[in-house]
Amino acid sequence: MTHPNQRRTLGVLSAAQVVGGIGNGAGLAVGSLIVKDISGSTAWAGMAVVMITLGAAAFTIPLARLAIAYGRRPALTLGWIAGALGAAVTVAGSGLGSLEAVLLGLGLFGASTAANLQSRFAAVDLADASLIGRSLSLVVWSTTIGAVIGPNLTGPGATLAGALDLPELAGPMIFSAASFFGAGLLTNILLRPDPLLTATEAQPTGAPVSQGLRGVGAHLHGSTLAGVVTVCSAHAVMVAVMAMTPVHMQDHGSSLNIIGLTISLHIAGMFAFSPAMGWLNDRWGSARTIIMGQGVLLAAVLVAGTSGRSETQITVGLVLLGLGWSASLIAGSALLNRDLNASSRPAVQGFSDLSMNLSGAAGGLLAGLVVSGWGFGTLNAAAAVLTVPVLLVTTRRHWVGSRN
Repeated sequence: MTHPNQRRTLGVLSAAQVVGGIGNGAGLAVGSLIVKDISGSTAWAGMAVVMITLGAAAFTIPLARLAIAYGRRPALTLGWIAGALGAAVTVAGSGLGSLEAVLLGLGLFGASTAANLQSRFAAVDLADASLIGRSLSLVVWSTTIGAVIGPNLTGPGATLAGALDLPELAGPMIFSAASFFGAGLLTNILLRPDPLLTATEAQPTGAPVSQGLRGVGAHLHGSTLAGVVTVCSAHAVMVAVMAMTPVHMQDHGSSLNIIGLTISLHIAGMFAFSPAMGWLNDRWGSARTIIMGQGVLLAAVLVAGTSGRSETQITVGLVLLGLGWSASLIAGSALLNRDLNASSRPAVQGFSDLSMNLSGAAGGLLAGLVVSGWGFGTLNAAAAVLTVPVLLVTTRRHWVGSRN
């Protein structure tokens, strides 16, 4: 049965996601371009997403441990505020022309990604088991509004940067800093009572509490392992292709506004249809939803990888990339709640997000090298191979045949 505080929890988390999503969208649209501009190298451009995902990975376990000890509210607040600091450092580094400062700032920026991802788990702390997919997807969907607005702030951001005598690419990062701070403030003031503490208090007396990574291995089997493999693979595919799309488009003469629009539509694909993915997960089952997501990812890399100079085709490919990621993330994340009690979830979820972000970082790092040496089409072909482990683990008879 759904807890009476669940509606309030979803409302607060959704509001924070709307505000924080502006910062994520704005930063993702220009991060790789800032690094390319300062370094003068396409191969280095992928380091923007690498640093963001490494930063997210670095914050994941500390935030999970903080949630276990003190609840979701302080953990999420810290993630958003650290992300705001990172965006501010990136702006300063861009103004100084310092690659080191920009990379440090992008690493701290990644804390906002960790907060964004862990918000989806906070959404199901008090949810009824039959509504996990829909509760999780509602908070993911809330990111849509801000995330779609964010990349389209490249033009206004450039104007603001000019007024402050900063490089035009630094402008959107100013919006990122402000939005992350706002999300942290909303979370800190309004996320009461804390959903994780409430859920933990309601579980049977004597239920064990997992700490950090200790004991996580005992849970990594069956549906839990499948969930981890799914989110890691889908994130690596998405990050690798998305990270190099702005560079690919810029090299083919696309304007900043068109690049921003493409990334905006990609992010819309990631988040806007998440309620439908959550509904499919609850009605159709996680395994089937995951397999569908992998099919969409394969279509995405085919379309994007053969786009050449076509701005329309690369945009379609990026939208499909977002949709495939959405189905995979929501269904995979739902599996992480299936067989775990409230006290065990944060550690396993933290491990999953750590693995997911490290996979994304590896994808982003290799993406720049692959594109520099063999081109954007080869990158997409390599990304397609990453769907194979997911298809193998989710087509096992004993669990495709079940509802979840």
